[in-house]
Amino acid sequence: ELPTMKMLLLLAALLSTALLASTAPPTCYSRVLSLSKEITESFKELQTSKTVDSCVEMLPRLYLDIHNYCVLAKLRDFVAYPGCDRVVEVNELKEKARSLYTILISYCRRDLVFLTDDCNALEIPISPPIEHS
Repeated sequence: ELPTMKMLLLLAALLSTALLASTAPPTCYSRVLSLSKEITESFKELQTSKTVDSCVEMLPRLYLDIHNYCVLAKLRDFVAYPGCDRVVEVNELKEKARSLYTILISYCRRDLVFLTDDCNALEIPISPPIEHS
């Protein structure tokens, strides 16, 4: 009976740890990182969608790296871009970009460290390495 009790206590401890970890509030960094990934993915989907307006092809590229100081200018340019106002998906993306910019310059300003200021790196996304098997 003792090993069963130990196993139950261990299971209860693991479950409570997992619950605490999943309910912890996001840090500034984790929020910015997840939002930047979400925006980048939404932009990719928008560009490959067949049903979206042709003006989408003219939008500034939106590959984001929050470790690159140029991301601030990239977000400003995208939000200020005058075209595609009639496309709902673009307006939603601009709102997300505006939110990310606000978080970066206001709430997380002291928490983030920019590792580079290579603006060209934000023009061409880096492809993930190809794994050979």
